[in-house]
Amino acid sequence: MIIIKNQMVEAMNGFDRLPDSLILLIFNSISDIKTLICCRSVSKRFNSLVPQTESLSLKVDCVISPESDSGSFFTLLKYLLKSIQRSPQTRHETHTRKQTQNSPARILNQFDRIRDLQIELPAGDLKLEKGAVIKWRAEFGKSLKSCVVLGFRRVANSEGNNAELDIDFAGGLKTRVVWTISALIAASARHYLLNDVVKEHREMERLVLVDREGEGTVAMEKEGLRECREESGVAARGVDRQEEGRRTVVPSVRMRMRHEQRVQLKDGVWVEGVTLVVVRPCNGGGDVEDAELALGAFGGGIYGEAVQFVC
Repeated sequence: MIIIKNQMVEAMNGFDRLPDSLILLIFNSISDIKTLICCRSVSKRFNSLVPQTESLSLKVDCVISPESDSGSFFTLLKYLLKSIQRSPQTRHETHTRKQTQNSPARILNQFDRIRDLQIELPAGDLKLEKGAVIKWRAEFGKSLKSCVVLGFRRVANSEGNNAELDIDFAGGLKTRVVWTISALIAASARHYLLNDVVKEHREMERLVLVDREGEGTVAMEKEGLRECREESGVAARGVDRQEEGRRTVVPSVRMRMRHEQRVQLKDGVWVEGVTLVVVRPCNGGGDVEDAELALGAFGGGIYGEAVQFVC
């Protein structure tokens, strides 16, 4: 027992000799907020260094009940990580903070130098029919900059055997437009709930909100974050922000749609009824061409391949 204790003491002494910059590099590689908050209880040194972590990942584990306002992402994110809420640093405050401690902004207030933040929801937003797949990515500043929506109805094997081959994708053009609008509503709801986080962490240069199912992504880069902070400053001076309910109002947009009835991807995989929609504001929207924007939205894999075929 004495030998084991001596080895533990030697290990800790060796760790104490590491410079703060190296420990912060380790914390940035960990990124998971739940783990980092637990690290604060290890030592006084860790407790002082954890808040300086710049790269963070916040995962939402709780899903609200159907009886509550399940359509509101603002409400959803207020039910976060019970284990985080009851960490050693916050347990003694649980009673007094019971009604307000669940917001992402309050959890993130434990960190002073956030530059890169990813928040992950437990589920996607759209209720899809069986066999249908939708994937979307929206870029925001103070409002929508662009949204790329990709959908297809099913994946078939290399032989392409499917009795419903001649059925139009998801019921036709009307349904595709409805799903595009639904993606825009979901994106604007997600952007709305990020406002407080953006406003309170002025050094942040990248913010991404995703869901565990990989359906939708809201991204804000450095310039977009700056625009959002400026808009928040205007609101603080008494000028109305563009909000409706719990969503950021989407400006007038133009939509360009491409569709392929059937596409064969690598390894003989078939995707059917591939539809690609690029949504951009009527005024502005950047200098990037629609095709380039769409190709960069989903990376590689099956989604990237499908985009290449319909662009």
